[in-house]
Amino acid sequence: MRKILKSFKDSSKELKSVKCITITAMFGAISIVLNSFTTVMVTKFLKIGFFSFLPSRLVSFLFGPLVGGLFGAAMDILNFIVKPTGTFHPGFTFNALISGIIYGIFLYKKPVSITRILAANIVQMIIVSFILGSYWLTHLTGMTFLQLLPPRALKELIMLPFETFLFFLIIKGVEASGVLKLVYGK
Repeated sequence: MRKILKSFKDSSKELKSVKCITITAMFGAISIVLNSFTTVMVTKFLKIGFFSFLPSRLVSFLFGPLVGGLFGAAMDILNFIVKPTGTFHPGFTFNALISGIIYGIFLYKKPVSITRILAANIVQMIIVSFILGSYWLTHLTGMTFLQLLPPRALKELIMLPFETFLFFLIIKGVEASGVLKLVYGK
């Protein structure tokens, strides 16, 4: 628990950094572009974002759970303004906040491994996608939780290896490029 609290404290210090603000702003622009061009509505209640998850997870990885959570919530609102998909519901903004926090807790200033990324993805998938996402959709659709869960679970399970492997490759690329030295000054 102390490690989690420390990661929040360290992440809050990142908010005072010009580098953090600048890099998150650039990732925000990338997020809007990716969300606009790589998100597909499969059904009225199910969408797939093929690459739109990357900026939020990278911000959480680079700047921690607090910055990642705030970035996720802000991008949920901005992406909805730029390209609305479905009905706006503050529960989904909360989901984006929680997702950023989860990835920040798992990845911020920690050694990166495919196992760590997979664990973060599974925790996020269960809490945010299965439980909270399906619950918010019951409010919007009038469908029951059990009607909504199977197609959402199938989508998540299909996307899990793709998202895990792609994010692992991106982080390894970021590490190899020397960007972390620029961000952390080490």
